[in-house]
Amino acid sequence: MKTMLFTALLIASVTTARAAGDVENWFANGKLEGFKVVSGTAAYKVEDGVLIGTTVEGSPNTFLATVKQYKDFELEFEVKVDDQLNSGVQVRSHLAKEGDQAPEGSKNNKPLPAGRMFGPQCEIAVNGTAGDFYDEARRGTWWSILTKTESVRTSAAKDAFKKGAWNHYRIVVKGDHYQSWVNDVTAADFKQPNDPEGHIGFQVHGIKKGTGPFSVRWRNVKLRAL
Repeated sequence: MKTMLFTALLIASVTTARAAGDVENWFANGKLEGFKVVSGTAAYKVEDGVLIGTTVEGSPNTFLATVKQYKDFELEFEVKVDDQLNSGVQVRSHLAKEGDQAPEGSKNNKPLPAGRMFGPQCEIAVNGTAGDFYDEARRGTWWSILTKTESVRTSAAKDAFKKGAWNHYRIVVKGDHYQSWVNDVTAADFKQPNDPEGHIGFQVHGIKKGTGPFSVRWRNVKLRAL
């Protein structure tokens, strides 16, 4: 009887673990269902399972944001970005509402425009900052500085992102713990309790007048709830 009970509990435990660990394979079907463009007017499309974000002159930072909010998860993807373009992926981020005051800890006291995305962003760039987290449209600085974890930003971390190539990212957010790896090199590891859940957003950065268009591409984008 005890053996049967143990077996039943084990099966139930494994079933629950599988349900919690189901992988969402984003954009593989060529569609943008479950996402919306916010904060700007950059163009997004999917070709052969690759999400392509392209700049539009005059547009501020734009994000393809999940309609759903996420709490604890593991996010993996490959990304390639034009050298002239800065990009990133928002995690546990928020959308400002009409009349909202500036979020706590903001760099200035002015309220954000309605629909503006703000919060932790895992950086995509060729200048040595890839994988670090930036507090987009809020504190306006790096979380490695805010949390005194700059020692994680080693030479290997700064050199991990390769120009003109597909780069593999792994981001794990669980509780107040944020971690990232770029091409299997640790790029960020810090704790902060301010954003327990929020949207995920794929950024196309604004560009200077008379430049572009530039693009950023994501493929094999997979999310697993933890």
